[in-house]
Amino acid sequence: MKMAGFPLGILLLVGVAYTTDYSMILLIKAGSMSGTSTYQSLVSRTFGFPGYVILSLLQFLYPFAAMVSYNIITGDILPKILLRIPGVSTESILADRRFAILLTTVVVTLPIALYRNMQKLGKVSLVSLVLTTIVLLIVIIRTPSLTSIIPPTEDAWVFAKSNAVQAVGVMSFVFMCHHACFLIYGSLEEATVTNWSRITHTSMILSLLISLQYSIFGYMSFTGLTQGDLFENYCKDDNLATIGRFCYAITIILTYPMECFVAREVIANMFFGGELTYSLHLAVTLLVVCLTTAISLGSDCLGMVLELNGVLSATPLVFIIPPLCYLKLSTDHWYHMNNAIPCFILLLGIVIMPVGFAMAVLYPQECSHGREMFYCFLKNSTFSVSPH
Repeated sequence: MKMAGFPLGILLLVGVAYTTDYSMILLIKAGSMSGTSTYQSLVSRTFGFPGYVILSLLQFLYPFAAMVSYNIITGDILPKILLRIPGVSTESILADRRFAILLTTVVVTLPIALYRNMQKLGKVSLVSLVLTTIVLLIVIIRTPSLTSIIPPTEDAWVFAKSNAVQAVGVMSFVFMCHHACFLIYGSLEEATVTNWSRITHTSMILSLLISLQYSIFGYMSFTGLTQGDLFENYCKDDNLATIGRFCYAITIILTYPMECFVAREVIANMFFGGELTYSLHLAVTLLVVCLTTAISLGSDCLGMVLELNGVLSATPLVFIIPPLCYLKLSTDHWYHMNNAIPCFILLLGIVIMPVGFAMAVLYPQECSHGREMFYCFLKNSTFSVSPH
């Protein structure tokens, strides 16, 4: 919302959600048309080995960068939670973001990521959804008290801003799940295009509603001060925000292993014929987890990671490859009315990807990791913060 402009941002969010939903159905339809059951085999059948290599790189890059971003969020949030424990100071190792990332990796995310069966994470997904709802309620509840002390920034409510394409990159990252489509489709008891369409519609509408509420109430609270990680905006002494941070941290930590499953599957399909022995399973998992951890230890700018991942991997996986595969396999000409929407989505992707990348490089997002925002020092009983 901050980059796109609030009204245009809402429209773009709805548009990207619709496009994502449509392209996921296109993907499964193309798989049925080609008789393939994985994203890689579909692209290999359609565009040969070069297409297979490009897709594999994109499919690996997206969950890999997502894992990095989840670690960055953990490093942002967990120290602020631990600082609320009596006796823990800013000089304590518990307040160090690197220690937080390493601790959660060793104790939680790595052991869960070592599971071989994705179906075991079903209950984890349900827990994440419940916690996400709690976090959203906290963001909504906190909005009135924040808008009363934080003045809207200049041009906070203009219709559109020049960084709208960058916003599309972040939104593409938010909704993109094509890399896991065939994994989930194959796990359905009744794997049909009709059943898949019903599931994607339901899931995408729910995701859109949650994202819209985060966007609306989060932006209303902080307008132009909004950070890439929304919880960086809340004051450290905000008790309600601390509860939200705790729920959010658990959600992020539990989501990390799901992305690891996908990254590991790409490696297995590309180098080991789709099957990993126990020792290879262990080695590949450790390699992926160690690399993402190492990168996240040296980077703390969440917005930039989300944006680059959005334009470089999510955009082609959502906007370009699914309609390309479908159009190539379709018996109708590309200019047939039945192919109008796939052609339009493809054109959008061809424009968004280079323009979004150029703008991300030329106009990088600012990061304020770990800093208390100026309004946290204002005397306000809501936050129980001492005056500056």
